[in-house]
Amino acid sequence: MKLLLINNDGGGFADYIEVPAGTTVAQLFEQKMGDAEARDYLIRVNRQPCPPNQRLQDGDRISITPTKIEGARS
Repeated sequence: MKLLLINNDGGGFADYIEVPAGTTVAQLFEQKMGDAEARDYLIRVNRQPCPPNQRLQDGDRISITPTKIEGARS
């Protein structure tokens, strides 16, 4: 499947990626973000908040935006 991944962490980037059919949001996050904690990010599919077990579909637009920025005061 071909997806548009928008990663707003750090310098940010957007690119089309290929993933296997049946990939979930949680699996994609783990693959692309490594040891990062999902609770520290707002993850959306097609501009809507989504559950971690949502299965992605061909053509989906996924955005990953940090909710905490290092160095920022609480």
